[in-house]
Amino acid sequence: MSDCIFCKIIAGDIPGKKVYEDDEILAFHDVNPQAPVHFLVIPKKHIRNIMELEAADTALLGRLLFKAQELAVEQGCGEKGARFVINCKDNGGQTVDHLHVHVLGGRFMEWPPG
Repeated sequence: MSDCIFCKIIAGDIPGKKVYEDDEILAFHDVNPQAPVHFLVIPKKHIRNIMELEAADTALLGRLLFKAQELAVEQGCGEKGARFVINCKDNGGQTVDHLHVHVLGGRFMEWPPG
């Protein structure tokens, strides 16, 4: 999608502080971190949100979540844990229409989040 900010980061048109990249997945630090550890893990395939997944995307989603937890451990969240968040559409708080997992850690996370 030419107007998607995350697709522009994937293409290298907008810089991002990368945590990880392979052929299907990109992870980068959030520009407005809400915790000492806060990065996003996204599929390179443009999927607007989790409600628009297709059956063919299940393996990709599994890889995305596995990589998110693996990177959380690498970023120092293995012992005390982290929060993994997928916001969806307006009521779910999604602000960028490209499926992404927020990984937040390095501090205690309150519930409810507010």
